Amino acid sequence: MIRSFNGKSPRIADSAFVSEAAYIIGDVEIGENSGVMPSAVIRADMGKITIGSSVFVEDNCVIHSGSSLGPNGDVVIGDRVLIGHGAVLNCRSIGSHVLVGMNATLLHNADIGNYCIIAACAMVTQGMKVPDRSFVVGVPGKIAGPPTEDQLWWVKDGITQYAQLLELYKKEKFW
Repeated sequence: MIRSFNGKSPRIADSAFVSEAAYIIGDVEIGENSGVMPSAVIRADMGKITIGSSVFVEDNCVIHSGSSLGPNGDVVIGDRVLIGHGAVLNCRSIGSHVLVGMNATLLHNADIGNYCIIAACAMVTQGMKVPDRSFVVGVPGKIAGPPTEDQLWWVKDGITQYAQLLELYKKEKFW
């Protein structure tokens, strides 16, 4: 479902795929060749959410704008980002070429750099600044060093596989 809220309507690139079972509301912008899978919720009712190109929001993710610092808190997500199943994002920004692992949580006002890996089930704490090329693990999240080339496969070559999958979804007719 795609809905307007408080006079703001989602803007979704023609080349993007949004599942009919996703819920997108408010001041949301989704870039070229991005995909939003079933049961994902992107709720921009307390600030704008900008999602770049070739970003894949997997099943059961929640992306919500808002900030503990005031009534509005925009969220900006770069290009070539893979957001794993069940991740919860209430952060300020995510750079480009980032993997957010399954069931990871990114709390208010956190900033994630470029070429980062946020491990499955990790919790990026409120206000945490994650520099470029960091691998974050644990609860609370700690930087464990740089990501390996194997880990970065997901945001380099893995993105291409997701793009091919989305093309198949776009061709299907759902009744």
